[in-house]
Amino acid sequence: MDYNAQLDTALERLHQEGRYRTFIDIARDKGNFPHAVWTRPDGSTKPVTVWCGNDYLGMGQHPVVLAAMHEALDATGAGSGGTRNISGTTVYHKRLETEIADLHDKEAALVFTSAYVANDATLSTLPRLFPGLVILSDELNHASMIEGIRRGKGERHIFRHNDVAHLRSILEGLDPAVPKLIAFESVYSMDGDFGPIKEICDVADEFGALTYLDEVHAVGLYGQRGGGVAERDGLSHRIDIVNGTLGKSYGVMGGYIATSHRMVDAIRSYAPGFIFTTSLPPAIAAGAAASIRHLKTDQALRDKHQTQARILKLRLKGIGLPIIDHGSHIVPVHVGDPVKCKMISDRLLVDSGIYVQPINFPTVPRGTERLRFTPSPVHGALEMDKLITAMDGLWSHCALSRKSMSA
Repeated sequence: MDYNAQLDTALERLHQEGRYRTFIDIARDKGNFPHAVWTRPDGSTKPVTVWCGNDYLGMGQHPVVLAAMHEALDATGAGSGGTRNISGTTVYHKRLETEIADLHDKEAALVFTSAYVANDATLSTLPRLFPGLVILSDELNHASMIEGIRRGKGERHIFRHNDVAHLRSILEGLDPAVPKLIAFESVYSMDGDFGPIKEICDVADEFGALTYLDEVHAVGLYGQRGGGVAERDGLSHRIDIVNGTLGKSYGVMGGYIATSHRMVDAIRSYAPGFIFTTSLPPAIAAGAAASIRHLKTDQALRDKHQTQARILKLRLKGIGLPIIDHGSHIVPVHVGDPVKCKMISDRLLVDSGIYVQPINFPTVPRGTERLRFTPSPVHGALEMDKLITAMDGLWSHCALSRKSMSA
């Protein structure tokens, strides 16, 4: 076996399909976000504006967050020193979990190294805790949820995206006595649409199912204190397990679940993805806790974020670009061709200093390739003017359709 040749073949296939992923080397400029510096392959540099980051509110550079991280770093040093069970639980981790539980109005929370790990570890462990558990999963759930459900090796059913009638029909065919769990999201990150939380909770109550809600792209951004769409809609009490991230709107790193004391105790006791992983550094935990605490009271920042998203969508619609608009903060522009999607991304970066990554298969289905913009409160009028001008010119150059796709 020529292993190198096999690797070359696999990589060449991605190049031919136009979906080879290129990592852009950038250095964020503290205090000047969304501006950064791009280091080209030849070592030269160019200033860029980041339009595809998930630090939705710029909290990764907020003085309150940085101060908390400096304090913890000076007090404790760099790492946590071990797993949560072996010297890796500190006062900073406990404070963070207290903040998270309060955020979601739950009894307890459990912090993981990422939201991906939190989903994977929790969903793969639940079938061990509830023998015979049947998991019903929205077809557009995140890869971390899909992987966790798959690794749990229990019975699983996929219902059509946001199709509550289809979900109900699957539940009607199950043994009423078996334990059941419905896994879905509040904001789906590729199209920016919302999950029908109330309707799914109603069906879950009717059929005696647990609810598992991924609020990764909503925490910090929606709700009176940033608790997500469930909080915004007054439904937090109807969700059994909430999954969230500390690496997007909170600007730091890590993931979590928030649920009952009993559920947290069981997951932390059985989930290998929690048990055998070194815990977050105390400075990271301290920064995340400070960010959550701050955003519980900073509604003005959330309002400004939503305003910027509305403005960008209106301006893109104004030049006839086919954006996907479901009313959330996520602004996808449909391209529909992986080669053109990558080309537009490259030209924006090289010619205009605008950084937005192409979103291709397998992240989205073939034929739905897109550019996904994430405006923030710190993207100003000048940055938006430059983006609109560049997109208008490139769209014409690629002879792409300007037919609206707005929902």
